[in-house]
Parts: sequence; C-alpha cells; structure tokens
Amino acid sequence: MTEKFIDQLKRMAVFAEVVSCGSMTTAARQLGMTPSAVSQHVRQLEQSLGLALLHRSTRRLTLTEAGERYRTGCAAMVAAARSAEQALVRLRDEPEGELRLAAPMGFGGLLAAALAPLRGYPKLKLRLLLDDTLIDLIEQRVDIALRVGAMTDSSLVARKLGSMGRQLCASPAYLAERGWPAEPGDLLQHDWLSWLPSKSSGASGDVLELEGPNGQRQTFRLEARAQASQVTALHALCVAGWGVGMAVSDEDHKALVDGRLLPILPGWRLTDVPVYAVTPRRGDQPAKVRHTLELLTGYFSRSSTAAPRPAP
Repeated sequence: MTEKFIDQLKRMAVFAEVVSCGSMTTAARQLGMTPSAVSQHVRQLEQSLGLALLHRSTRRLTLTEAGERYRTGCAAMVAAARSAEQALVRLRDEPEGELRLAAPMGFGGLLAAALAPLRGYPKLKLRLLLDDTLIDLIEQRVDIALRVGAMTDSSLVARKLGSMGRQLCASPAYLAERGWPAEPGDLLQHDWLSWLPSKSSGASGDVLELEGPNGQRQTFRLEARAQASQVTALHALCVAGWGVGMAVSDEDHKALVDGRLLPILPGWRLTDVPVYAVTPRRGDQPAKVRHTLELLTGYFSRSSTAAPRPAP
C-alpha cells in the first residue's frame, strides 16, 4: 500500500465527515483540524478524481451528482473502519474469540476450577490442549501454555504462577513385597518410575533433591525401572505396583486418600517446582489472555500446593 493511496483514504474520510456534518467548520471541529486544512483535503480529493464533489456557497455546501455517488463509498469505508476499531475495543476489554490454552494432562481439573469465571463470557470459546509433551506455541496458535520446572526458552514470555509440591509414594502391594524405605538412600534399592521426555536426553532416571526434618539435604540419582510419557500412565504403573513414584496428578492424590497409594519417607520432602504461564508474544495482550492470566495467578496464590505436573 503506497503513501499516495493512504493519503487518498484520509481525504475520503475527511470528505465523508464534511458531508455528515454539513459544513467544513463543523467537520474541522469534529476531526480536530482547521477549516482550511479540511478544505484543502477536499480540494485535493477533487483534483485527484478530476470531478467536483461539492457546490460551495457562503451559506452551505451541497453535493454535486459525482459527490452524491461518491459519498456512499466514503461513508461505507469510514463505517467499516469504526466497526473494526469497536471490535478491537471489545477484544481488548471483554474476553471473546477462541482461547487456546496448552497444559500437561494432569492439569485438566485445575483448569476447570481456576477458569470457571470465564463461563460468564458467552462470546469466548475455550480450547484446552492437554499433552505431557511440549508443543510449539506458534504452530498450534496457543495463547497461553502452562509449563513446569526451569524455563529454557528465552523467546517466550513467562510469568511465574506459583510452585507445587510432590510426594513419594507406592502401592500397598509393592511395599508389602519390597519393604518400606526407611531413609532416602534406601530408594536406590527400589524400582523407580520416571517420566519420559519427548526428546530423550539419554537419561533414564531422575535426580532427586530431598530435604529432611532438620533441614538436611540429600541428592542422588535414581535409574528408572519403567518410564512413561504421560502422567496418567505413570499413575497406572504406580497403582499396579511397578515401583516407587511421585504423587503429582489429581488421580495420584485421590489414590493417596483412598489407600491405593501410600506415602513413603514422610519426614523427607522433595523440593517444590515452579509453575509458569508462558505466552508467545510480548506487549499488550487481548482481554481473553489478560483475564485468564489473572485467574491463574489468583488460583495459585490461594493454593499452598499447586497443580499436578507431568514430569519431575
């Protein structure tokens, strides 16, 4: 689009305002311009078209035949521009359109609760992309993604929502067969269940950092007996007695309540891991993104224990 064409659009908008107001003086006041500037814009428009658009007199302006035909298109152009601006104002001030939010599979229950107030916006559609593997935010047109652990992609805009705790656990059947770990070092003699990254780093286990009741810390590496790429599969393996894992999902916590899983090493706690909301763009965000970020921040600030996570 050339500068000449842009100037022509401006002159068309000025002409439409002159016709709407019925005088150049009133149009100038509405546009924040001087009457002479308005008159010059109209004159330049007429020169570019090779036709007179207005009959000028000391008392009033009247349209020529060409001006009568031309004003319809000019008025439609201005109306379309105003409509587009109003649509953006609504987008800025009220959540609407499609909100695409990516998160690990174990976050479904949390998101349903945290984002409940969004039900009050009838023009908003929610699309949850739940996957324990990282997805490309740009390719999948994701507005917000929840990520757990250290952030490594500096191209994303990250906001820390909070942190989450983890609990070592195993099934009653497994503990009956293999015995209860009495101290962290005993875990080296047990079968470990580990999350499997989508892009293998060559590691087949996890590095655990445990803090004891007196503040002492122990760090060691556990080799995995079984791995899975989804938190739901890890839950099933743990309940089925495959080994020791970490309670991280809603299903894990329910199993701890009903006794299908039992906590181990209760005096020792795993270090909490941070939870971030990341967006693919910087700068001003539409209302659907701003409202969602506020709801997520509020949810995590009210929760001393944050959400489930897909990986240690």
